[in-house]
Amino acid sequence: MKGSELNQYTVTGRRLPSDKVPEPPVYKMTIFAPNDVVAKSRFFYFLSQLKKLKRSHGEILSVSQVFDSKTQIRNFGIWLRYDSRSGTHNMYREYRDINLPAAVTACYRDMASRHQVRARSLQIIRTDVIPAKDTRRPSVQRFHDSKIKFPLPHRQLKSTIKSKFVANRPTTFYG
Repeated sequence: MKGSELNQYTVTGRRLPSDKVPEPPVYKMTIFAPNDVVAKSRFFYFLSQLKKLKRSHGEILSVSQVFDSKTQIRNFGIWLRYDSRSGTHNMYREYRDINLPAAVTACYRDMASRHQVRARSLQIIRTDVIPAKDTRRPSVQRFHDSKIKFPLPHRQLKSTIKSKFVANRPTTFYG
């Protein structure tokens, strides 16, 4: 998961049918991975932890990438679990992004920078779209103001007529 954007996959699989269990239960997971090969690998990683099912005794029924058609910015809540040097920790984080895979990618990068968490140690438990009134984090709430402004106080105009080398300093403040 190094340096690439994550995609959202829905992976469906089950234990191989046997004489004892001819119709094994089907398991379905949402996995965030850079490609479908890693998604299948992560599926069996989680299934081996949850249901004691190894890859040699299981089969993948389907792998499909989930595409988000909405292009408006939303608030995403991400519940996660990660292993640190001192133990296992649960955490809730909020991100503003256009789609869920981009928010999860931001979460992976944020956890790597703030908590030195490796991607292999991070597990996404749950994700959800959070309405503006229910957000908890100030870093997300500051963008909910309808009159928010992003001023550009120091602009430098590029002129093709003027020389790059002039006798006076450029004026960058237009206020």
